[in-house]
Amino acid sequence: MKHRLILAALLASTTLTGCGLLVVGGAAATTAVVATDRRTTGEQVEDKTIVMKAGAETRRLLENKEGRINTTSYAGVTLLTGDVPTQADKEEAARLVSKVDKVTRVVNELRVGEPTALGVRSNDSWITTRVSTALLNAKEVPSRTISTTTERGVVYLLGRVTHDEGERAAIAASSVPGVNKVAKLFEYVSAESLAQPLSTNNQQSPAPGAAVPAAEPASSVEVMPIQ
Repeated sequence: MKHRLILAALLASTTLTGCGLLVVGGAAATTAVVATDRRTTGEQVEDKTIVMKAGAETRRLLENKEGRINTTSYAGVTLLTGDVPTQADKEEAARLVSKVDKVTRVVNELRVGEPTALGVRSNDSWITTRVSTALLNAKEVPSRTISTTTERGVVYLLGRVTHDEGERAAIAASSVPGVNKVAKLFEYVSAESLAQPLSTNNQQSPAPGAAVPAAEPASSVEVMPIQ
């Protein structure tokens, strides 16, 4: 019973925006958007656990230092945003997070420099809310399976989508005032695969002891500039 309560609590903490990015919703059959998550229940719990464990590691790294590290995870793809004092701190953060169980890829978007002003961070939160609304209102976009976070006007989109869905989502996000650019970190799947049982759509997590891909530099992020 205790284990079931813990699992329920993890799933109840699912959100659409901000750190963690545990989303509920978004599977498509033909052109219809259905409110189900394209991750398995296990993946959703793993993402929540990744965020908690990575947060603990990065907080220890920045102890007695000025900085902040936000962790976002979707199906094991883990995004780091925020500010750190030195390049060494940036690299160490990625190394620590890459060692967290179930992390399959680290995208290191940390900025080296002074902490971002509170006003800018508040505006980022507002942009994330506006983007989430834009995705919800966009046609043929599985908004509830797309995770959104914003850092200094850059909107990061994570999720399991088709190429067409990803393009439509990026266009919708780019229309929001204040967005400087859109970075797509999608896992692309075929429309045909979405008709299969959920368990066959998802990639398997690395086996225990398997090597995790190195942290990805900013240049690996697929960016859609704002016109």
